This record gives sequence, structure tokens and C-alpha cells, in this order.
Amino acid sequence: MSTPSIKKTEQQLAAPTLRIHTALPLLTAFFLSGCYEIGPTRLDRDQSDYSRALTSASKQQTLLNVVRLRYADTPGFLDTTQLISGYQLQRNVSVGIGTYSVATRPYGGIAAQLQESPTFTFQPVTGDAYAESFLRPLPPANLLPLVMGGLPIDVLFRLSVQSVNLINNVGPMGGENARGTPVFFDLLSDLRALQLAGLLGIQLERTPQTQGMEAQPDRVYLSIMSSDDPVLSGVVREVRRLLGMAQNDERVEVTYGGGRPRPGQIRLLTRTILGVLGQIAYQIEVPQDDIVSGRTRPTIRLTGHEKRPIVVIHVANEKPDSVFVWTTYNHKYYWIADNDYDSKLAFTMLQILLELSKTSKEPNTIVTIPANG
Repeated sequence: MSTPSIKKTEQQLAAPTLRIHTALPLLTAFFLSGCYEIGPTRLDRDQSDYSRALTSASKQQTLLNVVRLRYADTPGFLDTTQLISGYQLQRNVSVGIGTYSVATRPYGGIAAQLQESPTFTFQPVTGDAYAESFLRPLPPANLLPLVMGGLPIDVLFRLSVQSVNLINNVGPMGGENARGTPVFFDLLSDLRALQLAGLLGIQLERTPQTQGMEAQPDRVYLSIMSSDDPVLSGVVREVRRLLGMAQNDERVEVTYGGGRPRPGQIRLLTRTILGVLGQIAYQIEVPQDDIVSGRTRPTIRLTGHEKRPIVVIHVANEKPDSVFVWTTYNHKYYWIADNDYDSKLAFTMLQILLELSKTSKEPNTIVTIPANG
């Protein structure tokens, strides 16, 4: 009579053990599989996050250097040369059987810990790299092809060109031509109209290099094409006149330098990156107390029909809302408004010029993300 009771007890004891033996491999396989998913699942997120972080940091550094120049402070440039973001996944699985009086019960636990250890490497731009990147005028052969990529020529010239022949842009540090020549802005407006109409062209000719001889720069040409439209034909004639071209010429070579050009050429005196930053800096509307006290010079006002600074930078004592980029200097906030499209476009083109000016032979930023499972 006792045998069925004994068998029933053995079945009750065997059931938890059977469930444990069945569940243990499944739990272990499911838990350990997380190691192989760290890389694929983190790649898309890390790539986007670090890209946004690098871009944001670069924008803030540029704005801060502009403000520093406004107050005759030393600008500083720091490049991020390497990013290493390591992830380590620690896992613990425990399963056992405990006996309490008559009943036998399984017990266990699962624990996991994900550790992140990012490492950043920065390198200051100094010496020859500083001179080449920030003190060397932007070559016309590197500058004008940006127009072929669709960048507005008027914004590009306002940022990076000091003069076209004898027509002067705004000067960054005051002086006789600090406000610029009114006709300079008229020329840029006409060039932009021709660009939008498809009548403006840029041609870049590679100069053959001879072994053993000094490398020669590439040659760049500006084309002003004719039009049957009465309005556009008038703009074409005016641009050719301002550039010193014959009215039957459609192409002219662009060379670096200032002053009066030779026949068939126009002279483009381009700026250095520090010149570009300084031109933006001295158009910032700073508190009048800073000017009266001698901490900075008066704001440069533009001449002619163009009264708006190329980049409008605001200043206040409190942190702003809805900004494109912001920074702090001397306990004040400086920012570019997010709803100011023209300023955002010009500032973005400034960032492009900064990248274009870099001549370092070192490798670009490396992002390394090891995942230890």
C-alpha cells in the first residue's frame, strides 16, 4: 500500500530537477548571446552619437574663438585625433536546488553589468600646422570649386575674399576700408543672380607636373555666360564691367593677389582663416560698456545696401533657448539663433573652410569601439 506513495514522492522530487536541467542550457544560451549583440546594436547608435558630439564641439570651439578675437584674446584650436569607446559585459548565472523540510525547491539568479569606458585624445594645433592651416591665405583653386558644389558665391566671397581687383570687402580690424566698398556687395549680388540662373561657371585646369621641378598651382577660370533674357543680360554686362572683362569675353582667369589685374585675369585677394574669423568677430554687437572701458573696439558697420553682418551673434547674461550653437565667455552667453537661416548657412560654410584649410598629414579622427563579451 505504501509503494504508490513512494513513487509519487519520487516524481515530485524529479520534476524540479528535470525542469532545471531543461532550463539551464536555455538560460545560459540566451544570456550569453548578449555578448555577440553589443557590437551590432551599438554601432549605429555610437556612430550617430559621436558624429553629433564631434560636430557640436567643433561648432562651439569656432564660436568661442570668434568671441575671443572680438576681445583681442588668443584663439586656440584643439583637434580630436582619436576616440576609443570600450564596452565590457559581465554576466553571472547561478542555478541550484535547496531542500527545506519535505519540499525540494530550485533557486537561481541572473546578473549582468555593462561598463562603458570612453577615451578621447586631443592634439593642439601649433607650429607649422598652425601656420599652414590658419595663417596661409586660402588658394583660389581650392576656394572657387566650392561654388560648383552649390555653395552661394556671395556668402563664400563675403567670408573668404578681401578684395576683387580694386573692389574691397569689409576689413576685420578697422582702417580706411574697414566698412568695405559699396560696389563689392553689388558685385556679389549680381554674381549670385547669375549663379542661380546657371550663367556662372567655374573651371579648374590641372597643371601638369614635371619631375624634378617645383609643383605649379592649378589654374582656375570664371565663366560669365551671355543670356537672351533682357534682365539677365544687363546683369551680365554689369558683372563683366566690374571685373574688367571685355563685353565679348565669357571666361577670365582667376589669380591670387590684390590690385589691378592683367588683361584676361581678375585678382582675388583671399583671406586667411584668422582673417575670416576676425571679420565675423568685429561685427558682433557687444555691450557698450565693453567698448567704453577699452576691452574691445567699436563694432564695424557695413556700407552700401548691405547692413546685416555675415553672421549675427547675440550676447546676453542668461542662457538662451532654441540656439544653433552657443558658448560662454567672461560670464556672458554668445549664440547664433536657430531660426536665423542666413547666419547658420554662413557659419556652416565657415566650418567647411576650416576643414578645407587643414593641411596636416596626420590621419583623421579614429573611432575604436571594442566590445568585450
